[in-house]
Amino acid sequence: MDVRVVAIDEAQWRAYRAIRLEMLADTPLAFGETLEHALALDDAEWRFRARRCATPGNAGWAAVGADGRWLGTMSAFVHPVEGPFLVSVFVAPGHRGRAAGVADALLDEALAWVGRQAEGGSVLLHVHEANERARGFYRRRGFAETGVRLPYSLDETTDEVEMRLTLPTVP
Repeated sequence: MDVRVVAIDEAQWRAYRAIRLEMLADTPLAFGETLEHALALDDAEWRFRARRCATPGNAGWAAVGADGRWLGTMSAFVHPVEGPFLVSVFVAPGHRGRAAGVADALLDEALAWVGRQAEGGSVLLHVHEANERARGFYRRRGFAETGVRLPYSLDETTDEVEMRLTLPTVP
């Protein structure tokens, strides 16, 4: 795998915007935002979103190919009540699957960050009920469904499924 994982900050706002637009076009049910909404955002909003990835209690990573192209992204934040959450998870078509290792590399980085935020706690995520590919990946990595289902913001006739991974306690 010739991929490196880098932290996202404001300087990368153009690449951040490009992959966000790609993810919304590729998997519209996964992100709680429409492509049309994202296309209407101005540069200041994109700078803010990228900058937010590097603020306390937040983190974002990009998987970058040898040619500099962003192949995937993952972000995390610490919710004030529920603790760490994973969000904005995406891997570009052609770089998906266990053999490519992109999702695993991103999740490894995110879990290391989460572990530094909440030793021995857990991390939550919400995934659309119809996104079986993502749900399978999370199950393979040890996440389990909590039983909580929330109406999906863009289509309340469908749900997001909550999944949790309990982190190991460091002795």
